[in-house]
Amino acid sequence: MDLLNTLVDKGLRRELPTREEALAVLATSDDDLLDVVAAAGKVRRHWFGRRVKLNYLVNLKSGLCPEDCSYCSQRLGSTAGILKYTWLKPDEASQAAAAGLAGGAKRVCLVASGRGPTDRDVDRVSETIRTIKDQNEGVEVCACLGLLSDGQAERLREAGADAYNHNLNTSEGTYGDITTTHTYADRVDTVQKAHGAGLSACSGLIAGMGESDEDLVDVVYSLRELDPDSVPVNFLIPVEGTPLAKEWNLTPQRCLRILAMVRFVCPDVEVRIAGGREVHLRTMQPLALNLANSIFLGDYLTTEGQAGKADLEMIADAGFEVEGTDQVTLPEHRTETAGGGCGSHEAAGCGSHGGAGCGSSHEGAGCGSHEGGGVCGTAAAAAAPVNEARTDLVAVRRRGAGTDLAPNA
Repeated sequence: MDLLNTLVDKGLRRELPTREEALAVLATSDDDLLDVVAAAGKVRRHWFGRRVKLNYLVNLKSGLCPEDCSYCSQRLGSTAGILKYTWLKPDEASQAAAAGLAGGAKRVCLVASGRGPTDRDVDRVSETIRTIKDQNEGVEVCACLGLLSDGQAERLREAGADAYNHNLNTSEGTYGDITTTHTYADRVDTVQKAHGAGLSACSGLIAGMGESDEDLVDVVYSLRELDPDSVPVNFLIPVEGTPLAKEWNLTPQRCLRILAMVRFVCPDVEVRIAGGREVHLRTMQPLALNLANSIFLGDYLTTEGQAGKADLEMIADAGFEVEGTDQVTLPEHRTETAGGGCGSHEAAGCGSHGGAGCGSSHEGAGCGSHEGGGVCGTAAAAAAPVNEARTDLVAVRRRGAGTDLAPNA
């Protein structure tokens, strides 16, 4: 396909595709799907080889959030049967992180529900960051605490944080349909604060909330302009007890096309498959490794993920290797500029940032402070039609941080 050849050439040059080209990727047929994956895979391998970075979530504080994000099981008014607990102590958080690091994780994402941290909360998280860094040599720490006030990002950086996550989640035009207690601009402002403090910016999206192809392209183009180093792609897990509980809009094929589009628009950035991969990609997860170079290991914020051992076997069976702590994730040209970016400073108008969560602001997704999605390791039954609820795929987390049960890592 001429389209795919053009996109590969642009990806290798870090050149921004046109909106029409990005939309065309989402509109490709199932007959062309493997060609799309192969093309985007060339771009992924050019910048990241066959390495897969592993990330591990630690939910520092779960539930009871005052925000009304429709995708999130921790939201105001949620009736989801999730774990609810207040702040983990630094040693408890470090022990939780150790489980993921033992499984091969390179980055620990510290997440807390809520609108944003108080100064006392920042002190608490700073102590946790120092404890984890002291006890685990070479670990990266990303914080995801919601909206930041002036000076808080600098304090997290001084404590040893490497990154801050805050996702855009959806397009600016539809943001008000998803959340009313804060704005899209609030999210942009927080990522700008993180980047300005010298933290690596992590900001992504949630697909499957009823958005159009145009909305998906809008948010990914906004991310390219906002220039994060890491873009988590979350696939909504409709959790019972949330407003989006019936939004089962994704197929494995659509998820792959979305990941390919993100890779073409953000060729040299860390693209992370975050919440919902087990539920929506299912047996197609190994194909997705040809598009993304990063995943979360084990469980998520309030839902269960695929067993960590199964993740490691999947990576090896697909011919990939786990990225070591001695390896640099981003290409050299991005590490030379503080903050990196979703495209390149030369090629495509990178600049501000914005987002919300270390892998997702919804739960099956990553280091976000919310969860709406979640992931489960339950094996899928017979294929169900799109829009048909698959509650058998969603397992609420009952283990790991905040519980007496060992984590899944």
